[in-house]
Amino acid sequence: MASAERQGTELLAVADVNVGGDRPHDIRVHDDRFWGRVLRDRELGLGEAYQDGWWDADRLDEFLVRVFTADLRAAIRPSPSLVWNVLRGRIVNRQTTSQAVRNAEAHYDIGNDLYLRMLGDEMVYSCAHWKDADDLASAQAAKLDLVCRKLGLEPGMRVLDIGCGWGAFAHHAAANHGVHVTGISPAGEQVDEARRRAGNLSVEFHQQDYRDVEGEFDRIVSIGMMEHVGPRNFGTFFDRCRDLLVPDGLMLHHTIGSNESKDNTDAWFDRYIFPGGVVPSLHQIAGASQPHWTVEDVQNLGPDYDRTLLAWHDNIEARWHEIPDYDERFRRTWRYYLLSSAASFRVRNLQVFQVMFRRTVRVSPRYDAAR
Repeated sequence: MASAERQGTELLAVADVNVGGDRPHDIRVHDDRFWGRVLRDRELGLGEAYQDGWWDADRLDEFLVRVFTADLRAAIRPSPSLVWNVLRGRIVNRQTTSQAVRNAEAHYDIGNDLYLRMLGDEMVYSCAHWKDADDLASAQAAKLDLVCRKLGLEPGMRVLDIGCGWGAFAHHAAANHGVHVTGISPAGEQVDEARRRAGNLSVEFHQQDYRDVEGEFDRIVSIGMMEHVGPRNFGTFFDRCRDLLVPDGLMLHHTIGSNESKDNTDAWFDRYIFPGGVVPSLHQIAGASQPHWTVEDVQNLGPDYDRTLLAWHDNIEARWHEIPDYDERFRRTWRYYLLSSAASFRVRNLQVFQVMFRRTVRVSPRYDAAR
């Protein structure tokens, strides 16, 4: 154990992190087993040790910024479980129609009471647009407005919202642009809440997989959904969208993006937060869209997600007392999820891409994207 502690302390020093130091990004180790666990299971062990209360930092996000910047992960040989996490992504389709339902339920159906307190009244669960906003609600409204303007919505249009969440985009688009929105999600609690919030708006919601949708739409949008499609299904996803969109239609995908193409995600996130999720790269998105789609515009909102995640963290930390059914280990899990994600966006390991598409082999006007 002494050897593991010495090795771990030396690694942290490379990242300018002291054990027992008084700076916000320094850590306090409460259990000596921490060192062996992290040196064995790397990012998985670090997250699990935090869940179990084996270590703390006053500014968890700033600690992780330093760990990510120093790339300490590369200095530790992956354990068999981490190797299997990579191999499984290459050989198993973990986003089949039936598995997609289980994946969605594991994250999105854990309690609307939790998400309401974290996200705010409109329950928008994706990166906000902070360019001209000072608070979360205004920034989320600005994001929804930006998406609507990019899509060029006009009254009477039929819009398909793939991965509709609790209906925020559908409600916004129908109320402000006079369109009819069909929202789909494999998560039943989301769909029920979206319907409850719909009022008299021209919207409909279905618990449904994108592979099972029928009909024809003038616009297609997905916000925070492509992360759940999986590389094995990217081609199917774009082909299905092509079948559903009118020939002169437009499509927008708003997705977390990776700097490199992978078949798997971080082992801790896969086990505890987003089972089966894979963050796509631009290379994967562009490759899967060939040859039937033209990329009209790409905008990167990545830095805005750091601020969004911090706002969600502040919201939920202030209101944990209102949701006593979630125990302390879950609270630490959720805190680690939000703040490690914020750190990843802060160091630009992760991005947020808004990608506009148009069907190819069509005479069409130049597209000038809203900003």
